Amino acid sequence: MLPPEPPPLPALTRAEAELIDRYLEVVDLLGRINPASDGDTYRGLRAAQALVGRAVALRDALTVMHRRGETELHSATLARALRVLDGERRTARVTLPPAPGS
Repeated sequence: MLPPEPPPLPALTRAEAELIDRYLEVVDLLGRINPASDGDTYRGLRAAQALVGRAVALRDALTVMHRRGETELHSATLARALRVLDGERRTARVTLPPAPGS
């Protein structure tokens, strides 16, 4: 049996799609750096080194949006896109896990 089809992405401008993609790349790297997660320092170091370039790309995506006159973020639409792209799971890796015994 095939897995269920994910919901379609909402309509995004090219700049909004670029923003979402770059944002999720940064989130994924921050999840690898998270000191509250299991892992080794080398993995965190490599992610931190890559983060610099991804942060620049995120800044550039926002700059393009601003220069094109896209001065507002349509948070409901962008949040739907993030959910379709597994953003809830990916951003959860950045937060602190529950305290033991909680």
